Amino acid sequence: MNPWQNFLIALRGLQANKLRASLTMLGIMIGVASVIILLSIGDGVTRFVAEQFMGLGTNLVFVLPQDDPNRSESSLTVRDAEMLGDAAILPRASAVAPVVMNSDELQYEGTVYGTMVTATGPEYGPMRGYEIERGRFFDETDYVGRSRVVVLGQDTVDSLFPADVDPLETTIKIRGINFQVVGILAEKGGGAFGSQDDLALVPLTTALERLYNRRSTTTGQTLVDMILVGAVSSDDVQDVLIDASNALRQSHGITFRDEDDFLVLTQQDFLNAFGAVTGVLTLFLGAIASISLLVGGIGIMNIMLVSVTERTREIGLRKAVGARKRDILGQFLTEAVVLSVLGGLLGILLGWIGAFAVRVAVPQLDASLTAGSVLLAVGFSIAVGLFFGIYPASRAAALHPIEALRFE
Repeated sequence: MNPWQNFLIALRGLQANKLRASLTMLGIMIGVASVIILLSIGDGVTRFVAEQFMGLGTNLVFVLPQDDPNRSESSLTVRDAEMLGDAAILPRASAVAPVVMNSDELQYEGTVYGTMVTATGPEYGPMRGYEIERGRFFDETDYVGRSRVVVLGQDTVDSLFPADVDPLETTIKIRGINFQVVGILAEKGGGAFGSQDDLALVPLTTALERLYNRRSTTTGQTLVDMILVGAVSSDDVQDVLIDASNALRQSHGITFRDEDDFLVLTQQDFLNAFGAVTGVLTLFLGAIASISLLVGGIGIMNIMLVSVTERTREIGLRKAVGARKRDILGQFLTEAVVLSVLGGLLGILLGWIGAFAVRVAVPQLDASLTAGSVLLAVGFSIAVGLFFGIYPASRAAALHPIEALRFE
C-alpha cells in the first residue's frame, strides 16, 4: 500500500470520528501555538535589547573600573581620560568623554524631582547620539569656565516643570546650587538601562568643583565612574580597545602578570552578554511550551490505541486479504502523523494570531512570526506524531489475523 493510499485512509478515519479527531488535534494545536508565541516573544526581546544597545551610540568603547572588594573607590581618573584623549596614544579615537554619574534631586520652585545627573564633557552628547530639540548643548567654553549650566531630558522636563512654564533659560537647583537650563534634549525613548530621556547633563568641571567631591583618599587624583571613547569607524573599535587597554596598563603600572584594575568593553560585548541571557530565556520559554506538545502527543497515542481496538476486525480482514505487517504499520502511523500535522498547521495560524496580538499590545516588542519558530514547531509536531503513533501502529501490525477476525 503506497503512502497516498495510507493518507486517504487516514483522512476517511478522521472524518468518521470528527469530534474525537478535533479534540485530539486541539492539544497539538495549542502546543504548536504556544511554542510559536513564546519563541516569538523571546526573539522580540533579543531584537529589542540589540536595538537599545545600538541606541547608546555608535562605535563606542566603554572603560569601566574593575570590581574589587579590596578597593572602595574607582580606579579611573580624569588624568586617564586626558591621556586617552591624546591622538598619539589613541590615533583611531574620534572623541573621549569622562563621566561621573550620581542620582540627585533637581528643584524648580516648589517642585523636587529625583533623576540621574551625568557630569561629563561636551563630546558626550554627540557620542551618545543625543540631539538638541531646543537650546544648545554645553560647549568647551562652558566646560573650561566651569559654567553652571544644565541640559535636561524630556522626561525630566515633564516631571519638573508645570505645563505652562518654558524651561529654557530658567534656573533650577542641584544640591542648592543654581544651574541655568540651556538645552532640552530631543526624545530618545527607553534604553537598555532605563529611560534615556530621564537625565540631567552638566559639565564635569562644574560638578567636580561645586557638587561632588570625587578626589581619591589615597592618591589625591580626581576619580570618574567611566570613560567613554568613540572610534572613528566600526572597523577601528578593536584597535581602540587594544590601544586603550595597553595605555591604561602602562599608566596604572600594571605588570604582565597582574590583573587589570579596569574593564574595556565594546557595545558588542554588552550585546553578547545580554544575548546569552535572552537566549537562555527563549530556550526556557520554548521548553515550557513543549510540555503542551507532549500532552498533545499523549492524546494522540490514547486515541490511536482506541482506534486500533475499534478497528481490530478491519485489521484482521486486511491481513486476511494479503496486507503485510508494514502496510498496517504504515496505515496507522500515517493516521497519527496526519492528526499531528493538521493540528500543527492550525497551531501555526493560532500562533500567528497570538504573536500579532502581542505586537499590538506591546508595540516596542517585535514579536513577529519567524521561519525558525514555525519550522521548529511543525517539525516537533511531526516528531510527536511519529513517536506517539509508533506503539499503537506496532500493536495493530502485530495482531494475528484469525484472532482479529474473531474479535467482538
